[in-house]
Amino acid sequence: MGSKLWDKNYTLNSLMEEFTVSNDYIIDHSLVLSDVISSIAQAKGLRKIGILSSQEEKELISALSDIASLKKRGEFEINRGDEDVHTAIENFLTERLGDAGKKIHTGRSRNDQSLTALRVYMREAIVKISSYTSSLIESLISLAEENKETPMPGRTHMQIAMPSSVALWALSFSEELIDEVRELESLYSIIDQSPLGSAASYGTTLNTDREYLSSLLGFSKVQNNVLYANNSRGKFEAMLLDRLTYIVLTISKLAEDLLIFTLPELGYFSLPKEMTTGSSIMPQKKNPDGLELIRSRSSLILSLSFEVKEIIKALPTGYNRDFQDTKEPLIKGIKESVLIIRIMNEMVSSLIVNKERLIEGCTPELYATDRAMEMAAAGKPFRDSYKEVALSLDSVEKDDPVESLKKRKVTGSAGCLNLDKSKSGLDEIRLWSDEKMSYLEGIYRSLDKEIDEVALI
Repeated sequence: MGSKLWDKNYTLNSLMEEFTVSNDYIIDHSLVLSDVISSIAQAKGLRKIGILSSQEEKELISALSDIASLKKRGEFEINRGDEDVHTAIENFLTERLGDAGKKIHTGRSRNDQSLTALRVYMREAIVKISSYTSSLIESLISLAEENKETPMPGRTHMQIAMPSSVALWALSFSEELIDEVRELESLYSIIDQSPLGSAASYGTTLNTDREYLSSLLGFSKVQNNVLYANNSRGKFEAMLLDRLTYIVLTISKLAEDLLIFTLPELGYFSLPKEMTTGSSIMPQKKNPDGLELIRSRSSLILSLSFEVKEIIKALPTGYNRDFQDTKEPLIKGIKESVLIIRIMNEMVSSLIVNKERLIEGCTPELYATDRAMEMAAAGKPFRDSYKEVALSLDSVEKDDPVESLKKRKVTGSAGCLNLDKSKSGLDEIRLWSDEKMSYLEGIYRSLDKEIDEVALI
């Protein structure tokens, strides 16, 4: 077992070790590659200020690259005795390189080491989640394009309301998600600050070149105030979880709609059997479990955001061990959000639209408001028109559902969808994520040619 970073020649009480480490050493497997990247930059920074020799720098970078290779093969271990990924990596370096391994932590606290690894991870997570959500948006737009003239009963209070279309319904979610991805992408500039060199909140007496370290890691700027760097821990994580909450809440509403609209009694849509599960007792069942779990797990993301805020809400300035407990909800929230987005994309892209059932659902009362509007357009006061139709609902006739859509020319309505606006929004957010991912991959490869991603989500 390797030594702890804070080792002082005594053995920690076993229950205290279990309590303080918890499952941090398991969670940290997600941060191995981001810590490797950060540690390569640290080695280069130490060489720049004369702490490491050229040979020591070379040996450290080679060993760190080996850790990356082991991680990609699933062979890099982090044990409870290591406490976390940072200790596991330093122990590996020390066992292989001796004194050079012991030097890697010079001028660096486990605090700014963890902060930096998390920032690298979060930065990439934002880009990837933007990309995954863009794919879902594209599937919704494709569904709309294919069903521009497929009528659908619009509902309010769960009751029949006014004529709508599958396209209008699908595009409502695509436009909502575009705005939410824009919000997510706007967070990138805040996350994109390098805390490396801030140490344990107060810097050190070493002449650490924080700007150099930041540029190596591809951050747009240094997080200037070393105490703020520490105090932002947890808060940045909560900001990211908040952005994810809005995305998954939108997807949860979509899931709820699909749960209703795929009911056999309505049958507006169907899921392919591959996207359903079965019952252990009822042979006929094809259960929409994915939709139900999207609904529940969106609540999980909301609770994780709240959990982080509760942890940090009353902490005093400076590092506190409480921050450790913000790591698990962050990583869990990111991974669960990705699964929610990807599984919904699978369901939307394979959704079966039952046009005949949708047309059947367009019953006469759906056109009651149209009749009142026709009277109002002819000069009768709307309130009188409303009352006349309300008192003679049995005489309301059903319009041709498809032709009725074409009459709705108000901007953004079923007859004037402005699909190009959704496509333009999609192109904009997709271009952002593609450019950012290409940039990050270039940064990683400049530090280690074996690494092309760090947020394995």
